[in-house]
Amino acid sequence: MRILFLVLILVFPAGIMLFELTPDGGDQGRTYLENSAPYIGTDVPREDGIDGTGITVAVIDTGVDFNHPDLAGWGKDGKVVGGHNFIQGDMPPLDTSGHGTQVAGIIAADGELVGIAPKARILAYKVSEDGEGVSSDLIVRAIGMAVEDGADIINISLGVNSTNTKIDRAVNQAVENGVLVVVAAGNDGPEPETIGSPGGSINALTVGATYNNITTSLVATLEIGEEQYTVVPMAGSPTLDEPITGEIVFGGYGKSTDLKEGEAEDAIVLVERGSDVEGQMLYFSIKEKNAADAGAKALIVYNNESGLFLGELIHEFIEPGYEPRIPVVSIDREEGLEIRERAGSNGVMHLFYNPDFVVHFSSRGPVSPFYAKPDIMAPGAYINTTQNGSMYNITSGTSYAAPHVAGAAALLLQKNPELDNGQIRSLLMTTVKPVSNAYGAEFPIQDAGNGRLNLAGAYEAGLIITPPNIVTSMSPYRMTSEHRIEMVPIGSMPDDVSVEFEGSESIEFDHSRDGNALHVKMSMAGGDFGDHEGRVVLSHGQTRYSVPVLIHYTPGSISTSQENQRLLFEVQHQDQWDFAKISVINSMDGRVRTATATPDRDASIEIYRNAVYWIDARIVSNENASEAYSTVTVDWLAEDRDGPEPIDISARHVGIIVVITAAVGMAGVVRRRTTTITMMKG
Repeated sequence: MRILFLVLILVFPAGIMLFELTPDGGDQGRTYLENSAPYIGTDVPREDGIDGTGITVAVIDTGVDFNHPDLAGWGKDGKVVGGHNFIQGDMPPLDTSGHGTQVAGIIAADGELVGIAPKARILAYKVSEDGEGVSSDLIVRAIGMAVEDGADIINISLGVNSTNTKIDRAVNQAVENGVLVVVAAGNDGPEPETIGSPGGSINALTVGATYNNITTSLVATLEIGEEQYTVVPMAGSPTLDEPITGEIVFGGYGKSTDLKEGEAEDAIVLVERGSDVEGQMLYFSIKEKNAADAGAKALIVYNNESGLFLGELIHEFIEPGYEPRIPVVSIDREEGLEIRERAGSNGVMHLFYNPDFVVHFSSRGPVSPFYAKPDIMAPGAYINTTQNGSMYNITSGTSYAAPHVAGAAALLLQKNPELDNGQIRSLLMTTVKPVSNAYGAEFPIQDAGNGRLNLAGAYEAGLIITPPNIVTSMSPYRMTSEHRIEMVPIGSMPDDVSVEFEGSESIEFDHSRDGNALHVKMSMAGGDFGDHEGRVVLSHGQTRYSVPVLIHYTPGSISTSQENQRLLFEVQHQDQWDFAKISVINSMDGRVRTATATPDRDASIEIYRNAVYWIDARIVSNENASEAYSTVTVDWLAEDRDGPEPIDISARHVGIIVVITAAVGMAGVVRRRTTTITMMKG
């Protein structure tokens, strides 16, 4: 079932300081960025005076409103020290949409709102006027110009939901030139394979979104027997200290007349959205009140059309003095009808605070069997940031998770100017905090990357661990995989580094240390074919480094050998196989060549360039297809040569990665042309 944009929206009256309850119940008057910034550990570098001074971050977006008091100034003496307007070439890159200003504020606002790296400088590249679309060529040109203009970090909160090789190559070129490129994963989750370009680029630091450290970061669970259902808390719903259990009772549309006397007492009531009377407005608040009056413990509202929806209990039409008394969640129509058939069964519901939970809209991997995406998560829900016209707004999307990471990278680079972009990337990725689902299990690496940004851990780290994650493949013909993990000290090398492995019982783990190198060996000890995950955990002192491991365990294998200027392939499979399509992918530019093989006909392909090649074989056996993977490094060609043009598929247009915006300004509500989802009242 597809779930789209599951984020609760809060719209506040103009000019009001945002107050909220902290998890321990205390009142705290802070902007929402001042929740996410301390939560990721920004206070630690700030105590040392590390604030982004001397670091330049390029924002490739809709421009930046450099007239905003928190981003004030255009030119060498301003916050926005340069850039380019690709829409009106003779004009400065002034933002008229708002998206780029929001992104820049999270990175480097320095006024009433304080960004992650408030003293960093901004280069603004305006590649879209209205935030609704942009030519991929402009993204490519902007990346190139940002490198030429001396950017240390590039933030790209734009993207497509398909692969664009031109953009990906531009990202790779920027990284090769020493620039760290931070990109948003996209907002097409929670379905898998929803990360496009540039989020899918192997060299980009791709950021997904978790909730923020505020009490509206609610997660809900619903279990009936062995089944777990996807439910979404309604805005204003009270939380629970512990799960509640009750009989599932169907209550029609939630009218007082639908809830027969005594039937809803201590029950979890299921009702349908809307009404059976045309034109009647049965707000969710009315349904909640009726269910609570009837003695229900909780309320489930299923949709009256396909898909999930976002509901709110507190709105302008509620009765005076109304306050929700029982937890309320929404659910997809299909699952709601399934639960309706199970009326009389016992259900268990829980609503609780969990900021380290992947927001449902955050795009997921995989994008390739050879590397993992996203790389890292950061707060991307309920983020308060700068808005055009000297205003502020609360907004959600991976667009706003990425600048948290870009700002964090700026602080690390200021502290450690000798480190290169790959080392900064590894610091960020290996010192993360776990991201767990509603049942306490860590999200898969293809959903949550290494984990949630932990700037404090990265800042205080004494080691740079590379690679930051491991993706490998095994089969009955190759049951072990060996890897080298480098431990580069920042300062002196600690002696007391402990190593352990966490993960699937199907993976046997062994290791040895040789100076600054850790040699790890993993073996499959049985288990089902498919993906298996684990983590190599290194610790010294209070610092914990996590290197996720993803193993593809396949029934077949593909091995390679070299003869003159050709790669030769050998296919093996535990069953009799009939046919194999072999794709050879140049990891540098994504270009693909293909060959086919049968048991009677070997496959080979001519190689024209030295590079790392990924081999992806689709093997057909008894009318069933399975994959096998391999990687080969070609470094034996005397020189690169021109060959036949390989497959090269590029998307033509790029959309702004925006999910939901609730805008708040000093003079009133800011209206934007963007992809917006309105909270449903009934």
